[in-house]
Amino acid sequence: MREELRQTEVDLGGLVSVLAAHLYSTPLVALRELVQNAHDSITRRRLEDPSASDGRIVVRGDESAGTVSVRDEGAGLTEEEIHAYLATVGTGYTRLLRDVTGSEDLIGAFGLGFLSAFAVADEVTVVTTSHRETDAGHRYHSVGGETYSVIDAPPQSPGTEVTLRLKPEYAYLAAEDTLREVLTRYCALLPIAVHLGDAASPVNDLPVPWREENASRQSEMAFASRFAQRLAPLCTIPVRPDTEAEGSDAVGLLWIQDSATYGSTDNRDLSVCLRGMMLSHDARDLLPTWAGFVGGVIESARLTPTASREDLQRDERYRAVHKGLTESIINGMFEIARTQPGTWQRVLARHGQVLLGAALCDDRLFELLADDVPVPTSNGDMTAGALRAAGSGTIHVNAGEGGGFTEMLYRAMQVPIARGDRYAVLPFLRRYGTERACPVVELGTSDGDRRLFKDTDTPLSTQDHAWLTAVLTDDGEELVPARYAPSALPLVLVPDADVALKRRIEADETASRIPSAALALARDFTAGTDGSVAARLYLNLDNLAVRRLLGARRADHPGCTTAAALLRSLKVIMASTAGETGHRGDLTAALVGVGSAIESLVAETDPAPSTDAQETDPR
Repeated sequence: MREELRQTEVDLGGLVSVLAAHLYSTPLVALRELVQNAHDSITRRRLEDPSASDGRIVVRGDESAGTVSVRDEGAGLTEEEIHAYLATVGTGYTRLLRDVTGSEDLIGAFGLGFLSAFAVADEVTVVTTSHRETDAGHRYHSVGGETYSVIDAPPQSPGTEVTLRLKPEYAYLAAEDTLREVLTRYCALLPIAVHLGDAASPVNDLPVPWREENASRQSEMAFASRFAQRLAPLCTIPVRPDTEAEGSDAVGLLWIQDSATYGSTDNRDLSVCLRGMMLSHDARDLLPTWAGFVGGVIESARLTPTASREDLQRDERYRAVHKGLTESIINGMFEIARTQPGTWQRVLARHGQVLLGAALCDDRLFELLADDVPVPTSNGDMTAGALRAAGSGTIHVNAGEGGGFTEMLYRAMQVPIARGDRYAVLPFLRRYGTERACPVVELGTSDGDRRLFKDTDTPLSTQDHAWLTAVLTDDGEELVPARYAPSALPLVLVPDADVALKRRIEADETASRIPSAALALARDFTAGTDGSVAARLYLNLDNLAVRRLLGARRADHPGCTTAAALLRSLKVIMASTAGETGHRGDLTAALVGVGSAIESLVAETDPAPSTDAQETDPR
């Protein structure tokens, strides 16, 4: 059978519908694309005629007529160019001119921007006069974009005016307030003046700090305050091009946000301009993931946009800008710490928890933050150095959840305990201990417990151990005789952090919250934990009450069972009062047990206790 080659057929109506109505996420992009075309028209004229004066762009809305027009003082179009570029999908003179001249001032790339007009307009009219043929004018007209006509028109000054007759559902775009909002959003950094109607001042008259020589800190803050979308700026960080070959060409301004962040809060907020035209208001992925407290605006001539020009292609240039911004943030933080100590303290106070995580992502950040970043502790926020000093050279950290017996123990010892359950605290302190040769005791881990609870030199007999286990522990608890300070504390219940983690990740609801790959890794980590011992009850053999209890037990004193019940109730009450959520004791039953124990002990000393009827007024 003979192979036959055929020409691919294109349904122009369907293509126009898809490109115009579905390529862009919002109809506002249509106005951006038309202003972009006007910008490129003026830039083209400057390239082809260096003697041409600076042009401007004028946007008008007519609510009564339901129209919006964009007029430029640019190169204009000949009739041949209308057919070749304006009315041909996928071609554009801008791209050809950029290839020929190498100019990075031109914005357009795909020859699709004009189609966006049909996303919001039923009818599009273009009146143009080319600077090459100043005695000839042309009028392009299309309804729906599938067909068009071109007729002669009276010549005007060189340039182009595009008029959209808006669809009823987009009539609001003709309102002056809407046009001002759109133009301010997309055109603020455009180097060519954009005017709304007959306004004398352009909408993009805000000074751009990185285009000025020796911009002041005040002007940078004014710019940042204007562009910060959600959170006000605290201080600014300039972005300069990477001087290395194939480095980032991004310039702009970043700022640290003036709002508190907690844990792994991600408030990254970055806008990207491509050759001055706003491309994306949500380019947060260009910032490092640890920088959840940073906002900014940058512009680049090398980043490659997607066809809709609302996002960026993740190519080598993208990665170069990402690296460049990371370096800018790190260098900027060093500069703020060096030259603005008061501001730096505010940065640490606002973003301490997030900075703990950032310090683990880069060696330079760790050196910058290690001695200054606040760590949450049982005594409030403290630096690692202060925590170390308060612990007599040792840092103490609760490896499990906050509260409970562990925190009570440290309070009794008058030693602050770091909140190891908070974001990045535990790994940060581990690294701090390694870097500063500082012991770190992690209560709730076997190693930490061994450091804190010293083994007793006189172990309990099998009989004493079995009896104490029976009267003091609950299911899942292991009795461990030990000696520790303060001796006034008779017992401490310490949950096993590994068992708690195992139970959390193996809970049914966890599977729906953790990606399967991460869940599998976590389960591999806890596979060696059998989970039979959920907590250890460290019994303090230096405590007088414990010693007396053991003596009564060995003497077979009748009150030892009552005393043990009282101690067990004390365990439950301490756990409940301290917020030990993992403890399974019944607080009500413990309180009843205290009353019963006291009643029993009183009965042993007074064989004829008074009844309610016999009670007398204590006064």
